[in-house]
Amino acid sequence: MIKQALIGLTAAALLAGCGDKEKTPEAAAAKDGQKTVGLVQLVEHPALDAASRGIQDAVKARGLNVVFDVQNAQADQSNLANIAQRFVSQDYPLIFAVATPAAQTMANAAKNTPIVATAVTDYEAAKLVVSKDKPGTNVTGSSDLNPIGEQLDLIMQFVPQAKTIGTIYNSSEINSQYQVEILKKELTRYSNVKLIEGTVSSVNDVQQVAQGLVGKIDALYVPTDNIIASAMPVLTKITTPAKVPVITGEEGPLHGGGLATVGVDYYELGKIAGNMGADILEGKSKPADMPIQYQKTFTIKVNEPVMKALGLTLPDGIKGKAQVGDFH
Repeated sequence: MIKQALIGLTAAALLAGCGDKEKTPEAAAAKDGQKTVGLVQLVEHPALDAASRGIQDAVKARGLNVVFDVQNAQADQSNLANIAQRFVSQDYPLIFAVATPAAQTMANAAKNTPIVATAVTDYEAAKLVVSKDKPGTNVTGSSDLNPIGEQLDLIMQFVPQAKTIGTIYNSSEINSQYQVEILKKELTRYSNVKLIEGTVSSVNDVQQVAQGLVGKIDALYVPTDNIIASAMPVLTKITTPAKVPVITGEEGPLHGGGLATVGVDYYELGKIAGNMGADILEGKSKPADMPIQYQKTFTIKVNEPVMKALGLTLPDGIKGKAQVGDFH
């Protein structure tokens, strides 16, 4: 069932009958000068939840009188399509979309509505914009492209003798494909290290694919992937006993047992997108002219209990730089 929350509305508005136009949330908002904007999230997991919070917090901090119609598609494409149709029928002045499939579905349905997305790695590859520097469409937003080269270096600091690195990702998620291609290029800096790929199409595949990788790899790299993020406890229940460290694309999977990351902060990415949306609502800019924005600084984070469970110690190269703690 689609999870729905209308933030900032009174209880009376929430309980209003559909047949009374004057009592709909949108009509109630219009009465006191509020604007209602749509916010659709692909699925619930820590990274996307944080991005949605960041969007809402940034818009609120700007002092705008805005109501959010927040919808979660629960990773279901038909849900996304229905949400898009409803947002279009309500003629919202702005739609926020969290994750690539959500952004693509909104863009296909709402050709004339400004759309600000986040948790999208490559807007050009996703065919959401003409150019990262000048989108030229009704879509803009913040990218969750993470420093994959630095993450690979982190693996090699924890496991300097590694000869084989694995990766596990959703083969149909364009963001994940893009990150793995970057990983392959970065891996050429380590001539004696090879990569083994494991692909999944749903959370139900994760256990079997992980079991197939264990015994063949010295470490595992997990990109920012919605399926893997949702199934990290399943993955690490296999990798941790096997003493296989998992380096992740962002902090969220550390809460599911990942070892470490030099990753993006989805709450901050959400705030970037929220401020971009606020600029649009204030009439300061249009998506077509707003370059895609990126996180500029990154922090190394290490899950100390997992490090101890793996029998590893903090590498000298990151001592004094890394945030070390319990992320469970």
